[in-house]
Amino acid sequence: MYKVGEKIVHPLYGAGIIESLEDKEVEGTLQTYYVLQIPVGNLKIMISAAKAETQGIRGIHSGDEVVGIVSGIVDMEIDMPDNWNQRYKENMERIKSGQLSEVSLVYRNLLLRERERGLSTAEKKLMTTAKQIILSELILSKDIDRVEAENLLENIFG
Repeated sequence: MYKVGEKIVHPLYGAGIIESLEDKEVEGTLQTYYVLQIPVGNLKIMISAAKAETQGIRGIHSGDEVVGIVSGIVDMEIDMPDNWNQRYKENMERIKSGQLSEVSLVYRNLLLRERERGLSTAEKKLMTTAKQIILSELILSKDIDRVEAENLLENIFG
């Protein structure tokens, strides 16, 4: 179980700091929830402590690990389906995995595709989600602000 003040990552929302633990009665059972404050978008969410592992909640990587993981995918081969529906489905699965390397691949692939051909509205939203997840982990792991994190990400992906 995580503690107040710990930094964790939610697969769909990104990294945040556990602000508090709250007990709530759900269907007659008392359950503990993490109240997670996410810096990107100033979002606050509640996560069931009992279901955290199955939801893909994980601790954040160190700053050097985040930069290493994100930088490591820059030169990887691009393997994206041409069919946008299949591409969207695969990218969504990668994001849901909660793994920074997978989220970084989604961001990199969509960024390159946008530069070449443009993206549909749905894919633009997916790219923004992937970027926010990466930025949130950069911000918390390196203790930097959003502008510094965006500059770092831009330097990695050119």
